Amino acid sequence: MNNLIDRTKRIISASVAGMAVLPLVSACGGEQEQKPMNVLFIMCDDHSYQTISAYDSTFIKTPNIDRIAADGVRFTNSFVANSISGPSRACMLTGKHSYENGFTDNSSSFDGSQQTFPKLLQQQGYETAVIGKWHLTSDPTGFNHWDILIGQGDYYNPTFICNGEKVQREGYATNVTTDLALDWLENGRDASKPFCLLLHHKAPHRTWMPDTCDLELFADSNFPLPETFFDNYDTREAAKVQRMSISKDMDIVYDLKMADKDSTIHSRSDLEAWGRRIYNNMNPDQKRAWDAHYDVVIEKFKAAGLEGKELDAWKYQQYMRDYLRVITSVDRNVGRVLDYLEAEGLMDNTLIVYTSDQGFYMGEHGWFDKRWMYEESFRTPLLVRLPGGKVKGELKNMVQNIDYAPTFLELAGAEIPSDIHGCSFLPLLKGEEWTTNRDGVYYHYYEYPDEHAVKRHLGVRTETHKLIHFYEDDVWELFDLCADKHELNNIYGKPGTEEVTALLKEKLVKLQKQYNEEQFIAE
Repeated sequence: MNNLIDRTKRIISASVAGMAVLPLVSACGGEQEQKPMNVLFIMCDDHSYQTISAYDSTFIKTPNIDRIAADGVRFTNSFVANSISGPSRACMLTGKHSYENGFTDNSSSFDGSQQTFPKLLQQQGYETAVIGKWHLTSDPTGFNHWDILIGQGDYYNPTFICNGEKVQREGYATNVTTDLALDWLENGRDASKPFCLLLHHKAPHRTWMPDTCDLELFADSNFPLPETFFDNYDTREAAKVQRMSISKDMDIVYDLKMADKDSTIHSRSDLEAWGRRIYNNMNPDQKRAWDAHYDVVIEKFKAAGLEGKELDAWKYQQYMRDYLRVITSVDRNVGRVLDYLEAEGLMDNTLIVYTSDQGFYMGEHGWFDKRWMYEESFRTPLLVRLPGGKVKGELKNMVQNIDYAPTFLELAGAEIPSDIHGCSFLPLLKGEEWTTNRDGVYYHYYEYPDEHAVKRHLGVRTETHKLIHFYEDDVWELFDLCADKHELNNIYGKPGTEEVTALLKEKLVKLQKQYNEEQFIAE
C-alpha cells in the first residue's frame, strides 16, 4: 500500500510538470478500437449540494470535485427517492423505489439475491468492486471485490470487512478508503476487463470529524446564518415536531466535540458515551493533534457562557467549520483519484459520477440531517463526466437516483430490465433526445418513529410545485416552488389552488401505480 501511495505522489508530480497522456496506438500506428467504458461511481454520505463550489461557492471551494463538472455536466434538478442512507443506496443499486426493492428504512436488511446493476454489469464482462461505506446490513453481492466499513464506520482507524474478513486499518477513513480504491485499480483488478468501481466514502456523515491536518481550517471563518435558520414552521405541522434542530437536538459532546477533560460538560448520556468512545479509538498522535485544537475551543466556549440565540449561532458555526473541514478531505482525495486516472490514461475511457446518498441541511429551517421531501434533503448533487460527451455545463432535467442503474447499463451495452423504475440519462450526456417525458418525480420516506421524529410521507414534485402527503395523519402540504423557494408557505386548501392540487394528485396516483405502491394511494 505504501508503495502505491509513493507511486501516486510521483504520478501527481509528473502531471503537474506537464506530462501528457496519449491515446493508445496499435502496432500499425493507428488508434486501438475503443474499449468498453469503465465506471467510477464516487458517492459521499450526506454531502449537501450547498457545499460544492460547482453549485455554490458561499461556504467552500472544492476544486477537485469541480473538475468533474468542468469537463462534464452538473445536474441542478437531481433528486433521491428516499432521503436516508441505506434505502437511498438500495434504490441506486436496483434502480427501483424502496417499496419494490424491500429496503424501506435503516432497520431493514438488503436482499442481496435480487437483481442489481453490478450483477448485470458482471454478466457484460465487467470487473466490479465496492470500497468504503455500504450500510445495507447484508454482505455485498455482485462484486468481484468488496472492502466495506462496518455500519456507519469510524472516521479514525476504522474497521473494514474485506471479502468477509474484518481488518482494522490505521488512519483517517477518507484517506484509507481512497488508498484501498487506488490499490484495487492498480493491483487488484483484472486489467483486461472494463471495471465498475463504487468508491463510497463515510464522510461527511455525522459527527463530522476532520482529519488532523485540517483541524485549523476555517477557524476564523464566520458563516452567515441561513435566512430560514429561525423558522417557526407556521403552516407545516409535521415540521414542528421533528428532532433535528441545531438549537435543541445537536449534541454538545457527541456532535460538537465539547468533551472536556474534567467532564464538566455533559449531554444526553448515550450520545456523550458514544462521543467519548470515538475519541478513545484514536491513537496517541491523533489524540495530541485533536486535543491541541479542541481543548482551546472548549475553554473559549466555557468562558463565553452562551445562552439562547447566541448559543444557537455558536453551535451553527462550530457545525459548519467541522463539516467543511471534512469536505476538504473528501475533495483532496477525489483529486488523488482523478490524478491517478489521468496518469494511467484512463480518463478517456471512464465515466465518472460524483453524488451523495441524499442532500443535507446546512442550518436551513434551523436543521441538520435529511429525511424530508423539502428541497435541501430531497435534492442531491450529481456531477457526471462522460468522455466524448457533447454536453457540458448545467442540465436542468429532473433525474433521480433510480436512474443511475439504467444509465450504467446502457453505457455498458447491457439490456435494461423492464422492471427497473429508473430511466437512463445517458442520452442527455450525449446531447440526444431524452424520451422519458418525465414531468414529475416521486418520493416516499418510511422511517418513523426514529431519532429525528420525521413523519412518514410521500409526494410528487414537478418543475413548479410540490405536493406532500403525511399519510398517517392525513395532512397535506402544497408549495409553489417559483414563488416560495424556501418552502415556508403551505398553500394546500387555499382558494385558487384547486386546479393545481387536482393535477398534482392525479400525477401522484399515476406514479404510485407505476411503482406498485397502490396501497398508499389516498382515498
